Amino acid sequence: MFSHDVIPAGPVVLRPLALTDAEAIVRACSDPEIVRFLPLVPVPYTRDDALEYMERCREEWRTGGAPFAIADAVTDEWLGNIGLMARPRGGIEIGYLVAPWARGRGVATAATAALTAWGFGHGVARVELLANVENLASQRVALAAGFRHEGIRRGAEEQRDGTRQDLVGFARLRGDSGERVTPLLPEFPGGSLTDGVVRLRPLTAADTADYLALRNLPDVMRYSVPSEPSTFEKVEERCRNTGANWLAGKGAEVAILDAATGAFAGDIQLSGVIPPLGQAMTGYSVRPEFRGRGFAARAVDLLVGWAFEHTSLARIIAGTSPGNVASQRVLERAGFTREALLRGMLPGPGGTRLDDLQWSRLRDDARR
Repeated sequence: MFSHDVIPAGPVVLRPLALTDAEAIVRACSDPEIVRFLPLVPVPYTRDDALEYMERCREEWRTGGAPFAIADAVTDEWLGNIGLMARPRGGIEIGYLVAPWARGRGVATAATAALTAWGFGHGVARVELLANVENLASQRVALAAGFRHEGIRRGAEEQRDGTRQDLVGFARLRGDSGERVTPLLPEFPGGSLTDGVVRLRPLTAADTADYLALRNLPDVMRYSVPSEPSTFEKVEERCRNTGANWLAGKGAEVAILDAATGAFAGDIQLSGVIPPLGQAMTGYSVRPEFRGRGFAARAVDLLVGWAFEHTSLARIIAGTSPGNVASQRVLERAGFTREALLRGMLPGPGGTRLDDLQWSRLRDDARR
């Protein structure tokens, strides 16, 4: 059983919930982001719901949990809720919500770090944190509070419409430093990259239809591995998971847009990230109506330039089919050097093996 403490947490304090918090909780729980990412929150949310939540919190204290209000350290204004929850196998999970008027101030990070440390002081060995795969704000909090990414729990949470969505798992152990975990791949400055002709931004679930159409073009499929049609479900999952994979350092899935119109022109990736080698791979596809305008080469140059400036990567590789002359010209214009022909490197249709022509660009390479 945890003790009923008041926990200082920098700009906030963690304290027991009070009846005077009810109105603020009702206002906060009508926020679209809370409704979206916390499917158990009733809609519409009423004062009776807030009072029922407080009663459940009192029961949690009796059954091994430790729920708190997050309050302003000076005014005692309610800013959110946070708590430790007992889970099977003796595990402890931390969960939180922050009112929309309190976001952007480090409230969630300060509260999460403080409550986790408090839990360790009460004998907890491991604290888990789960976030919806599209809830990037919550995942950033986890990393900032010293939690390490552990993987994806597929279909782990039922949504309001009855579908199931993935959760991203994080954890901190008592022996971990608790220092902020800095993502290997930072976000694009300002959210996108542009040279005035093309603009790059992360793929999202809203790009599913455009990306599916691109992936299923015959000439795109021809040079893809595996060389087979994509399904809506697979493409939607890929687009939906982009942000979480980016924060985890697994890779960057990026939409290529026409900077003038905002039209979806293609996609480019940074994948196969190997931190000890400082190496990653890039690949790209462009819709037919945007070909011949230098979009692919511009996109490659922008993405690789960002990687060399903002990450520890020192070498970016790419592969092309020996017959894909157009793609080879893209890489040449983007400053890549041809390295080797790897015979039978890739699986082809019908059990065949395909050659792969490999290219690279190094951090120290002079741009041509």
